[in-house]
Amino acid sequence: MPLALLALAVSAFGIGTTEFVMMGLLPNVADDLGTSVPTAGYLVSAYAIGVVIGAPLLTTVGSRIPRKRMLVLLMGLFIVGNLASALAPGFGWLMAGRVLAGLPHGAFFGVGAVVAARLVSEGRQARAVATMFLGLTVANIVGVPAATLLGQHLGWRATFLVVTLIGVVALAALARLVPYVPVDAHQSVGREVRALGNRQVLLGLATAVFGFAGVFAVYSYLASITTEVMGFGESSVTLVLALFGIGMTLGALAAGPLTDRALRPTLYTSLGALALVLVAFRFTVHVQWAALATVVVLGAVGFMTTTPLQMLVMRKAKDAPTLASASNHSAFNLANAGGAWAGGVAIASGWGWMSPALVGAVLAVVGLAIAVTAGLLDRDRTPGESRIVASAAGGTAAEATEPERVH
Repeated sequence: MPLALLALAVSAFGIGTTEFVMMGLLPNVADDLGTSVPTAGYLVSAYAIGVVIGAPLLTTVGSRIPRKRMLVLLMGLFIVGNLASALAPGFGWLMAGRVLAGLPHGAFFGVGAVVAARLVSEGRQARAVATMFLGLTVANIVGVPAATLLGQHLGWRATFLVVTLIGVVALAALARLVPYVPVDAHQSVGREVRALGNRQVLLGLATAVFGFAGVFAVYSYLASITTEVMGFGESSVTLVLALFGIGMTLGALAAGPLTDRALRPTLYTSLGALALVLVAFRFTVHVQWAALATVVVLGAVGFMTTTPLQMLVMRKAKDAPTLASASNHSAFNLANAGGAWAGGVAIASGWGWMSPALVGAVLAVVGLAIAVTAGLLDRDRTPGESRIVASAAGGTAAEATEPERVH
């Protein structure tokens, strides 16, 4: 794997830390700013809204900018957003800072995924993209727990100052290690928009919105679940977040080669397993060792969905994949915002701290249904995937013989 992937992974580490650390800091931010935990949960949604807005906007604006320069500019905006969050004088300003920090997220991963795929040979592209995403998972093992611990002892503002510093290091790595990648001569905004309108791309985005929302319905409130339901003290929140990150890393490591081998089956399996684990969490949460094991598995199956969804939209967008790739991260963060919102509504309605797990299971099942529907409608599949699609939908033998190939 090229060394340039390290720069992308370091950048993903910084982005993942700032995206996910708010889940661990919600109780601290709520206490400091005089609001409730469900209300503070809107800070999770604020970052996600920034991603949703920024992904198509910044990708379109930067469509003619060379890829390396675009990555550097996006990381610069990330630095500004986190510095603004650290210096925010009140809740409203912190919301604005979170939106600003989220703006470059989708565009960065959209451009970064295309660059990562071009750095390696055919047949290793999913592994290259998964390597970049490893930065996100390592952030959840090291960055988020450490930043949460820092926030608990020195205040949440110190956390965002450290994230700002990580952004500076990432920017230097991008400038030093990523090679010049020119914009394709045939690339244009119109071509990218038309590729985004492909039915399989849109169904892939819808799968991400609903399926991944199942993860965030629970993860957004994992800190409170740890103390209020599992029976651990506040100091154990960092351990639980780290275990979730370990699961994410295991899922990312498995997703790369599995996606290169069989894209849709990997997607179906991960979404189905996600729904089952979320239901199981409702029961295992009362036994501490079982709860911790479930958190690891939840992180693994949840993050296994990301690589196949990313590769699916890139392949279906064919030779204009950048906007589709970036929009996939808008979809993931719509899932982030929607999952946090749905989980918060369930808690605020008095259904209990574990109600988000059941809400998340329903969302994961909806995502799986969309994914299977997309597979049935896809006329471009491999024979092996046709059999699995037909089996998942209760199809006939005739359906199972339909030719298939994912491009």
